[in-house]
Amino acid sequence: MARDTALTALDPPIPPRGPDNRPQKLFWTRRASLTARILAVNIIALGLLAGSLFYIDSYRKQLLAERFKLARSEAQITAEALLITSSQRKERALLVQVGKEQKLRLRLYDPRGKLIADSFALAEPSFHLIDPAQEPWYQDAARMLDRGMDALLGAPHIPDYHEPADTDAEAWPELHLARAEMRSHTMLRYAPDRTPVISAAVPVGKDGTMLLTTRNALDITQAIRNARQTLAIIVALALAVSIQLSLFLARTIVQPLRTLVRAAVRVRLGRDREVEVPRLPERRDEIGLLARAISDMTGALRQRIDAVEHFAADVAHEIKNPLASLRSALDSLHRVDDPELRRQLTAIALHDVHRIDRLVTEIADASRVDAELSRAIFEPVDLERLIAAAIGAREDRGENAGHAIRMQRRGHGRAEVLGVPARLERVIDNLLDNAVSFSPPGGSIEVIVTTTTQGRIWVMVCDRGPGIPESERETIFERFHSVRPETEDFGQHSGLGLAIARTIAEAHDGTLSATDRLDGRPGACLVLDLPLRQVGA
Repeated sequence: MARDTALTALDPPIPPRGPDNRPQKLFWTRRASLTARILAVNIIALGLLAGSLFYIDSYRKQLLAERFKLARSEAQITAEALLITSSQRKERALLVQVGKEQKLRLRLYDPRGKLIADSFALAEPSFHLIDPAQEPWYQDAARMLDRGMDALLGAPHIPDYHEPADTDAEAWPELHLARAEMRSHTMLRYAPDRTPVISAAVPVGKDGTMLLTTRNALDITQAIRNARQTLAIIVALALAVSIQLSLFLARTIVQPLRTLVRAAVRVRLGRDREVEVPRLPERRDEIGLLARAISDMTGALRQRIDAVEHFAADVAHEIKNPLASLRSALDSLHRVDDPELRRQLTAIALHDVHRIDRLVTEIADASRVDAELSRAIFEPVDLERLIAAAIGAREDRGENAGHAIRMQRRGHGRAEVLGVPARLERVIDNLLDNAVSFSPPGGSIEVIVTTTTQGRIWVMVCDRGPGIPESERETIFERFHSVRPETEDFGQHSGLGLAIARTIAEAHDGTLSATDRLDGRPGACLVLDLPLRQVGA
């Protein structure tokens, strides 16, 4: 049924559609469960945060670059200080003092490359390289993490630091380069515990004397590890919180959905006569709206199934009576010789056949009216003109049985509604047929068409019959409920006319009810209430 409907704030967004007008499926929603999707969406953001661990390597490079500058400056300053020393004793004292204060190892080589002074040999060493075997296990884990990060980042290979067996300058490549180019050179190596060892070689004067400084920069490694550890802890905590929140969110969504799915499966299987679909009244979100919509849909479906079952039982009962009468007449016909009695039995059989035919026609019409209206396209209908045409057609067919039908128009504006003309005409014809049946001979029938200021139109079909008791004003619209006048031949009506008329009225967003005449005279009024067509609709 095509109607103009207003979108509300609760209407879901329309999914994108493909060329065949089907909703497009997102590639990541084909197989993954809802819980997995929620976790993935939350963890991806944390994964991007965890990626910042890699950028700590740039921080390490900056620290090393600053230490290279510092090592070069210290070596050059020390070399200049050595130039102005006046004796070998002062020269060695300077090496010891600088080594102690700056935690350096200083080696002095003569122009032939022979070691002539070593601050670690002249005094107590200012630092010691750490033996990894003496450290706790978590330091091994830290070194393993360092190697893993270097491998992921594709960091260049850093040679290991070893004290050469040969004490000459040739054992140190940076010394060889500094002597060849007569300028300072620095070099990075890894101590056994993977802490950086920075050495700087610088010429002392122009005679070929060389100075080599060595520093174990433990603080660089510790700073990098602290930064990584802090970030890793933050990421781990955020990951744990995110997973818990994601699981909580998934539970608040997935669990009620699974409950609804189980209820829907029970409804489909039909094993439980009364399946209780949870309405989740405490939920005010879309899940709650879905639960209540499914509950209402299930209730409506159950009512429809019950109605179909009752209808089938009523159909069987209504057809069984004329069939029994027809069978009795036919069984008796071959045993009767009296022509008059045979004529009566034949008339009874013919009447029952017509009655069955009428029942089948009315039942078929009642069965398909809902389906037809659900697919019908509503169009503007001038109800006043339609009623006038229906009255004229009945006059032409002689269906008013001598009753005068007068139409009155009350209110202002066009009596126009949206609907299916043929079905609305069926409602009017059924109401007129009912009024003709109950009106006394020569009695008039009034059809009053009234438009109201509330945007409704009332069609009142009033007769001059005995009226309808208040206790019967709802039951007359039930299927196969038929209370006919005594003067009417039995079986002329199926009891479906008013039931079909109400179904059509409700499908047009209207109502059909029974009431007394407004003027206080004997008789009944059937009132059809429909919404007027809005301007622009």
